[in-house]
Amino acid sequence: MTTQITSARPAAGPRKGARRRPPAPSATKVGRPGFAWALPAAVFFTLFAIVPLIMVAVLSFMSWDGLSSPQFVGMDNWSRLMDDPVMVTSIWLTLLLTVLGVVLQTPLSIVLGVWAAGHQRNRAVLSAIYFIPLLLSATAVSVLWRALLDPNFGIPADVDWLFGDGNLFGEQATAIGVLAFVSTWQFTPFHTLIYQGAARAIPQVLYQAAEIDGAGRYRQFFHITLPQLRNSMITSMILMIVGGLTTFETVLILTQGGPGTDTTISAYYMYDKAFKSFDYGTGSAIALVLVVAATIISLIVVRLSGYDKMRSSMEGVS
Repeated sequence: MTTQITSARPAAGPRKGARRRPPAPSATKVGRPGFAWALPAAVFFTLFAIVPLIMVAVLSFMSWDGLSSPQFVGMDNWSRLMDDPVMVTSIWLTLLLTVLGVVLQTPLSIVLGVWAAGHQRNRAVLSAIYFIPLLLSATAVSVLWRALLDPNFGIPADVDWLFGDGNLFGEQATAIGVLAFVSTWQFTPFHTLIYQGAARAIPQVLYQAAEIDGAGRYRQFFHITLPQLRNSMITSMILMIVGGLTTFETVLILTQGGPGTDTTISAYYMYDKAFKSFDYGTGSAIALVLVVAATIISLIVVRLSGYDKMRSSMEGVS
């Protein structure tokens, strides 16, 4: 009986120049979510934003008092708006309040946000107290300041050496100043929260390197902190602009567009036309003007700042 022994031939290695097959995708690899994940939000946005916007656009070419059937009037509502001096004034007042909001809130928000991102003693307690206005509605804030600034029973009645006759709502300049102050008092904490989160995300190694080079706090703030807050600054400014163009409750409760029409901004004028004069066609035209203006200004800010070309270094990481 003979035994035949065969030796196993060694496995052939990869040939030179042969392409390696990519590894099979891992079960744990995470990719971008499909469209189904965004479908609920898309449906909600369509029903409560796109559809009403289309209805407002159609209604701006109609004459409707809210009771009878709408009548198509073409461009009559728009032509009357162009010749309306109150509308022209309201646009300038809206832009003025928006600019004042950006100018006042931006530096305050940056300074307070950077401070709140630190590790100072009692920082958490002071930040919690400062953020209280953010928890209140615009209506509650307006009612509060209307009572505090009442010329007969409020603070101006007891501090006449500072407020004069105490009627801050009797002149256009002081009334606009009150509106800007109340908006700043209420919404600055929100933007402070944005800058606080952004400041905490700045790598500490940048400050450590600056300290080694001998840079003080002020140079670190202007050469490290501010450049790193650029994206958050643009986002905050866009929110301020959109919020300023759509301000309504503050004017309604504090001044009601007065004295006369000196504080009648576009959003309040839209309310006055639609719900006081029952001219829903003109009110819809004003609303459409506000939407278009807010969109155009936001796009201009995004384009001039280069924000649309910025990409996150973590985008697509799996």
